Amino acid sequence: MAEPLKMRAIARIHNDFPQKFGLPRQSGLVDELESIIVFEPEYRAREALRGIETYSHLWLVWLFSENLRAGWSPTVRPPRLGGNVRMGVFATRSPFRPNGIGLSCVRLKAIETRSELGSILRVSGGDLMDNTPILDIKPYVPYADCHPDAAGGFASLPPQKLEVTIPDGCLAAIPKEKRAALRGVLEQDPRPAYQASPERIYAFEFANLTIRFSVQDNMLCVHEVLPSVR
Repeated sequence: MAEPLKMRAIARIHNDFPQKFGLPRQSGLVDELESIIVFEPEYRAREALRGIETYSHLWLVWLFSENLRAGWSPTVRPPRLGGNVRMGVFATRSPFRPNGIGLSCVRLKAIETRSELGSILRVSGGDLMDNTPILDIKPYVPYADCHPDAAGGFASLPPQKLEVTIPDGCLAAIPKEKRAALRGVLEQDPRPAYQASPERIYAFEFANLTIRFSVQDNMLCVHEVLPSVR
């Protein structure tokens, strides 16, 4: 029997999403959503990042740390198909896999040096929740990684965006620098795919706030913005 594979987290990502609910379902959908990547102490070698500034995008290989399961299923229910149609797990990007590994493409915004953390990466467009362990970082190479003629299966087209209404009273409770990212997240329809009740009020945490909203037809309306209880 083969020896079990061993991997170590090289870094962790930090952003405004302490929970999975509300996160974009794919990377690159909300470019305004920023995160920082902080390396674990043993990997805080500035020379390990030499040349990374010449790339505009990076691949993140990461661990679905909140979705690890003892077993696995050969089929899953993708949200893009309404959550009611089963597809083969290897034909989807579901987190419920034999190995809970995720792959995301993010935009590299800046490399910053902080005295207590060493060199960190500021990125945008991620779909990872706060404190997710990063297993590896690789540069995105356009000629090798971009295939305009590729077939996208049931995910060929980007998801339809919702029209978002945020009343002035709610908008005032959101820091100005967070508003564009939040609106981008809401436009992607954070609801579970199998729930579509217009009467239901949903809530998720973002930037130390609790966002409460409902959706009717193609319109999302924010009802309350409250301080997070965390």
